[in-house]
Amino acid sequence: MSESESSPTVYADFKKPQLQFNEDGWGPCDGPLIETGVGASCEPHVDFKDMPYQPFSKSDRLGKISDWTGTATVDKKFPNKYASQFGTGSQYAYYHDEDETTFHLVDTARVQKLPYQRGRFRGNMRNLRGHFRGRGGRGGGHHQGGLQALGKSIKMRDQRRGTTTRKWGVRNAPPKIRDASVTVRPDWLTIEEMDFPRLAKLSLPGVKEGEDIICCGTLEYYDKTYDRINVKSEKPLQRVDRIFHTVTTTDDPIIRSLSKTVGNVYATDSILATIMCCTRSNYSWDIVIDKIQDKLFMDKRDNTEFDLLTVNETSVEPPADDGNSLNSPRNLAIEATFINHNFSQQVLKSGPAESKFKFPEQNPFIGDEEEGEVASVAYRYRKWDLHNGIVLVARCEHDAVMNTPSGDQFLSVKALNEWDSKLANGVEWRQKLDTQRGGVLANELRNNACKLAKWTVQAQLAGSDQIKFGYVSRAHVKDSSRHVILGTQQFRPIEFATQINLSMDNAWGILRCIIDLLMKQKDGKYLIMKDPNKPMIRLYDIPENTFETDGSEESGDEGETFQPMYSYSGEGAKKN
Repeated sequence: MSESESSPTVYADFKKPQLQFNEDGWGPCDGPLIETGVGASCEPHVDFKDMPYQPFSKSDRLGKISDWTGTATVDKKFPNKYASQFGTGSQYAYYHDEDETTFHLVDTARVQKLPYQRGRFRGNMRNLRGHFRGRGGRGGGHHQGGLQALGKSIKMRDQRRGTTTRKWGVRNAPPKIRDASVTVRPDWLTIEEMDFPRLAKLSLPGVKEGEDIICCGTLEYYDKTYDRINVKSEKPLQRVDRIFHTVTTTDDPIIRSLSKTVGNVYATDSILATIMCCTRSNYSWDIVIDKIQDKLFMDKRDNTEFDLLTVNETSVEPPADDGNSLNSPRNLAIEATFINHNFSQQVLKSGPAESKFKFPEQNPFIGDEEEGEVASVAYRYRKWDLHNGIVLVARCEHDAVMNTPSGDQFLSVKALNEWDSKLANGVEWRQKLDTQRGGVLANELRNNACKLAKWTVQAQLAGSDQIKFGYVSRAHVKDSSRHVILGTQQFRPIEFATQINLSMDNAWGILRCIIDLLMKQKDGKYLIMKDPNKPMIRLYDIPENTFETDGSEESGDEGETFQPMYSYSGEGAKKN
């Protein structure tokens, strides 16, 4: 007998499991229990009492430890990998009935698809595939011809898709964040915020033409030969070394003397035009107002770029804000100001003093060493009655005078400049100016609506008979130091204001609204600033010593001059 046959067989012990049976409820009787049935005989664990029960299925996958619902972590191949067939378990969602601040409406509107997502080119591709199948076959010649036609059509489709993508890409570009013209300090108190839609509804009709108080300065006559310039007979823009005074309101000795007897609101035409046309501006600007004994003095800050001309400010795609670029907003503004000043002096007849038009008073800003170097300019100090005791006194400017059969006419001479038609999304002047001048001007009205409106307001405030525009372009698109004159055009200011939809009643209404708001404040210093990124202007109450320097009281009445501020080289405009 073998050893295996002699030893007994050993089996493992089997313990019969104890089955729990709950006669009055469901679930086990021992251990933690969720009591949901009524009259359960087992005592539930206190930690699990009154907790909701989530139904589940045996086929549900285990492993969903955390609920990562972000789109970046979704399994694209198996999106419902851990989804329960009994639903999402909404009974665990948190609801707070009393707090309604987090309530949001669900947007059920259909999402507008871009053109290239709508399948607008699928019809052409189906036709091409049908064309390829019909003519293809197995013949070598037909098959090759079908491939050529298909390749050409695909190329045309890609070109159209690229154009559409670029166009929609510009429209969907994020808004540009601009810097404010002045940093708002923590101790400034915001008095009022005025949005443009509200300002655009204001109106002050019945404001009469301004009355002349004092007229001073000397004007040169306009050279009519520049009216015959066209694209084929362009003329280089010359550099005219003359001094342009940009004196603010309180530095003007005549306004200081007039403030003792005439009016209670004082400003310059450029400051008034900026306020009146504020609803068309996109770039930030600011104006300082001093209220002294029920009188308002509107000033520009020292060492500011208030007098620089903006370029393509209201364009759909304004210039990119790159400080080192030739076409940055600031470099373009310096270039435009340089062009405007030189053009306004080049188109005048140079001659002896006897051939010039002189007003009764001399230019109040000419020093002894500046005789003969000052630009052709005349100042008219005028007053307007804005009703209810508000009398405005402002200094306005003429640039030239023109001899006509009906007598001398005062001119406001301004220059429009072309820098890069491709980057500016405009028409090329050398191709369209002679044949489609209206289209060129309409494009300028779109891209420079604020600048043209301010020029028109200044011309009307000064009482100019004509406003003369010059079309000046770069000699080479990548050189901002050399320019050529391609043509000129003139309008009556009142007619041009109607053409650009400029309402003087609305302009006076905006100014009067701000004046009334300031008259209600206590004596002190205030600041009006255009918000750099929103269509609104803000009024601040600022401390008395804001923007003051040690030499402010010793500056005297000489004011500022434009000529030494800017210089030009082969690399473009630079500020000294």
